[in-house]
Parts: sequence; structure tokens; C-alpha cells
Amino acid sequence: MQTKHILLIDDDAELAELLTEYLASENFKVTSCLDGASGLAKASDECFDLILLDVMMPILNGFEVLKALGGNHKTPILMLTAKGDDNDRILGLELGADDYLAKPFKHRELLARIKAILRRISIVKAQNKAQLNKATYQLAINQVNVNQATREISCRGHLLDLTGTEYLILTYMLDRHGEVISKADISEQVLQRKLSLYDRTVDVHVGNVRRKLLAIDPVDKIKTVRGAGYVFLAGEQ
Repeated sequence: MQTKHILLIDDDAELAELLTEYLASENFKVTSCLDGASGLAKASDECFDLILLDVMMPILNGFEVLKALGGNHKTPILMLTAKGDDNDRILGLELGADDYLAKPFKHRELLARIKAILRRISIVKAQNKAQLNKATYQLAINQVNVNQATREISCRGHLLDLTGTEYLILTYMLDRHGEVISKADISEQVLQRKLSLYDRTVDVHVGNVRRKLLAIDPVDKIKTVRGAGYVFLAGEQ
């Protein structure tokens, strides 16, 4: 298996050293930066398979790094947040992070999250490769158009700036338009992990997709079914 390259941005030098050694033992290459500014420079200049991004750091904090990277960045980002700080977690997801993990965490839990994200990316790449060997896959539902060959989604002719996770969630909902999709289903099939109690990751990602669609078309295309999940509406209501 090809060694995956991870960028760790965290000002805790001791933790960075421990994680570098641990992940190296699991066949990962790790580049670490001890402040947000140098981490942002690395993320902008080099290609990484995943970024581990701490929130509280000098020079630039994790949120400022996310803003600088932009909401449509392609490298998956796992935020490392303070234990119990829901506001940090939600803000990180709203700014484009793919997932979060609260400190302190067990190394095995971090490894499981990393593998889940990379497994999801691998599945998408395999699906895209398969589609490129066929006729170009396109889907048009309720003024939303998907071109999987180019990984572009547009609404009424305007391209949506989506993160990788947002793209996957929206295409998953489009493929099942008109059906109620549970948060647990989205978490397991898209995020590649079971939904845990009080986990709002799916809610925030779906909220981001809804907000970006509404910025182009004021007709809400995603219906929330209380206690059940979400429905992507098949046609304008």
C-alpha cells in the first residue's frame, strides 16, 4: 500500500513528536508544523493526503488557516478541538473541515478517523475512475446538475464551491432524491463511521450544502424530517 502523507499542524511539540512516531509505525509519513502560518504555507505549497489541524495555535489559529485555505479545498481536514467545546467543532465544520476529534484522544481513535476519511476518498476515486470508463455520468434533479467526470455540481447553471465531503453528501442525497435519508446512513455511507450520540457533523455538513444552494436558488431543496433525517426534493415545491 502506498504510504499516505499527512500534514500535522499543532503547536504542541511533544504531541506532534508522539503522533509522528505513532503514525509512522502505521505506515504514514508525517510532516509537522508548530504554528498556523507555517502550516498554511506547507498546505499551499505541497500535496498531502490529509491535514490534521489544531484549533488553538500562535500566529494563525486553526479557524484562520481554514479560512485562508478556502471552503472548496480538496485535501480532507480533520480538526483537533478542545474537549467538550461544541462551538469550535461546529465552526470548524462550517469553515470546511471534514471531521473533528476532541482532545485528549486515544491514538487508536485518531487512527480510525484517519483511515475512515482516506477510505472514503479511495472509494470516490475508484467510482470516478469507473465512470470515466463509461459514458460521462450526469444527473439533473430539481435544477441541480452533477458531472461526475469533472466532479462539478451546478445549480441553475452556477457552479457550487463544495468541499470534498459536501460534494459526497450532496451526490449521495441526489442519488436518493425523494427518499428520507437518516443521519446515521449519511454518516456510515459517506463519512465511513457510525454516528455517535450528540454528533452534529452530518447536520453541519448538510446545513453548509443547503446554505450554498440557497445562495443561488431561494427555493429550499432539502427538507428536514424531524427525528428521521433529510430528503432532497425531487422537484420544485
